[in-house]
Amino acid sequence: MPTFRQRMRRIALVEQLGPGLVTGAADDDPSGIATYSQAGAQFGYGLLWTLLLTYPLMVAIQLVSAQIGRVTGCGLAKNMKDILPGWIVTSLVGLLFVANTINIGADLAAMGEAGSLAMGKGSHVLTLSFAVFSLLLQAFVSYKRYANFLKWLTLVLLAYVAVLLTLHVDWLAALRGLAWPQGKIDSPMATTVVAIFGTTISPYMFFWQSAQEVEEVAQDPKAKALVEAPKQAPKAFARIKLDTTLGMAASNLIAIAIILSTAATLHAAGKTNIQTAADAARALEPLAGNFAFILFSLGIIGTGLLAIPVLAGSAAYAVGESRGWKCGLDHKPWEAVGFYGVIAVSTALGLLIDYAGLSPIKALFWSAVINGVIAVPIMAAMMIVVSHRKQMRKFTAGWTLRAFGWTTTAVMAAATILMAVTSV
Repeated sequence: MPTFRQRMRRIALVEQLGPGLVTGAADDDPSGIATYSQAGAQFGYGLLWTLLLTYPLMVAIQLVSAQIGRVTGCGLAKNMKDILPGWIVTSLVGLLFVANTINIGADLAAMGEAGSLAMGKGSHVLTLSFAVFSLLLQAFVSYKRYANFLKWLTLVLLAYVAVLLTLHVDWLAALRGLAWPQGKIDSPMATTVVAIFGTTISPYMFFWQSAQEVEEVAQDPKAKALVEAPKQAPKAFARIKLDTTLGMAASNLIAIAIILSTAATLHAAGKTNIQTAADAARALEPLAGNFAFILFSLGIIGTGLLAIPVLAGSAAYAVGESRGWKCGLDHKPWEAVGFYGVIAVSTALGLLIDYAGLSPIKALFWSAVINGVIAVPIMAAMMIVVSHRKQMRKFTAGWTLRAFGWTTTAVMAAATILMAVTSV
């Protein structure tokens, strides 16, 4: 049996997991599930290498965002505003708002379709219900309780790992797919690569994790921004590194499991183009049989409820910080009207996607592509901030983190250019 000290260490480890774990789990939102499912169905094991490549890159860029928030005590938009020209910051925040709104709408539409698949009720009614529930959750549940709720909700994602235990996976082909790109690099493959990059390294994750580091400081009366309390840096950086590394690892392991399961089922059966939630759900039939639709629906709805507040909240932080508004989920709606107004507007506009007649699965995929494209200028701005000595003082990013951060930006830019070239 574990000793008392060992039990306390485990408890302490869990307590350190917060913004990074929640951000990583929210990364596997309905858009991620749809994108990874489409990648596995269309290309089999051939695109697994993207997740091996993105892991160190997403860890690096999330460490950058977390470090900026913890060091300065302010979110990304506020730091960008202090350094960059106003029109650039406004443009970047505008791009984030548009991308997040599209992502929210696609997630909500998919949740409604998944709910209809499982319960047989109208998808539009369910979509609206999910939107209202998410808004109420953000507006009236305290941040501390809310964060704990989000941690437990990540367990929904384990269904995608469990299905692998029932499948015949071609592990040799999977290993080849992890090691090197497989298949012809054409427009569909290049677009899917951008979608995978965009749903794995998403702009909303940058703003969210940075803002949550600021919230964590606000929740702890002993904690201060590191520019004001440099002695807190070693412990704070160790916690951020552990939290982010584990959170991103959990995100990518789930993504790998989704690609493996859809490659071993849908692709192997010749189903290479996912059009509906029912198509994607069939990857879970070896595990759940007739309950596959229900299990898939729980995954989509659970991860949607996890991700939509992150999407709406990150947009609100970005807009609010760039405008100097009072921001934070710890404030009541009447205390931060502008902040909660952005959350409400982005969610309401997102609902229009559900009524536009678009396929929810296709909308999820293309929202990931959009995220992949706009991530490039936002990451470049982040790297300028984290390297700025006046802003970060003695806590400017080290050369290793800067190298990985700029590499991430370059890789995303190269993928976007490749998609454009192969599409011509």
